[in-house]
Amino acid sequence: MVIASIPSPSSELIELGPLELRYYGLCIALGVLAAVWLASRRNVARGGHPDDISSIAMWAVPAGLVGARLYHVITDWRSFEGRWGDAYKIWEGGLGIPGGMALGIAVGIWAARRRGLTVRGAVDICAPALPLAQAIGRWGNWFNQELYGRPSDAPWALEIDPDVVARHTPEYIGETTFHPTFLYESLWNFALVGFLLWIDRRKVLKPGRLIWVYVLGYGVGRLWVELLRIDTASRIFGVRVNVWVSLVAIAASLLILSRSKAQPGDRGSEGPRNADDPDRDDAEAADVSAD
Repeated sequence: MVIASIPSPSSELIELGPLELRYYGLCIALGVLAAVWLASRRNVARGGHPDDISSIAMWAVPAGLVGARLYHVITDWRSFEGRWGDAYKIWEGGLGIPGGMALGIAVGIWAARRRGLTVRGAVDICAPALPLAQAIGRWGNWFNQELYGRPSDAPWALEIDPDVVARHTPEYIGETTFHPTFLYESLWNFALVGFLLWIDRRKVLKPGRLIWVYVLGYGVGRLWVELLRIDTASRIFGVRVNVWVSLVAIAASLLILSRSKAQPGDRGSEGPRNADDPDRDDAEAADVSAD
């Protein structure tokens, strides 16, 4: 018996006269803004220029969206058979975070180097901002009534409209409440933000390794959430593709971090630029030398 549940939104868009604003896109935009804000604060606190992060984001964010959509289309290509023209409609949902991470981080590193930032300094600065964007963006799935988990009668179970169930998970017709996997992943990512900020303050990692703590944390969270999901997904040897991707992310990050324990004098995040960077003043370079 269901004692309580979380209702799903009655609409996935806001109508502004002739314009339609989808909550899915709004959640992604808010997540990006929050991530840029956090990364900018961290960059300035380390002596970086206030425009560094926004300049990187101009390249990394579009690349991340393209990577996320490509990943979704490639791993779920069967759902696009006969309608390949819909492959670009990201506002209808369908972004694969692993693809967004890969291409967004790669392009972000290129943009950081182009800006004159060190790679290790840039990824350390941005690492906590990535799960913040994901935590906020995940709420777009709530508005779209998508990516829910197995049926549940828990007090926090999510109500899904019968027509949505019939369309996306017909094998569960008759069920009305499901695990809110979007909420689980969102809360996990918020907790990951806090953990990354905490471990960064403790200065126990070599420069450039905080990003791998993020990859590890995200991989673990995505793994257990993925095992709850019931939406159609491509599989390899009967296992969802995203489970394999999560396992690879966990293994790779553990391998790198196991070789990355900081030694005295080599702890904590780097500043965004090298001490000999021509854009830095003498006082800032002296501060780095004294660290």
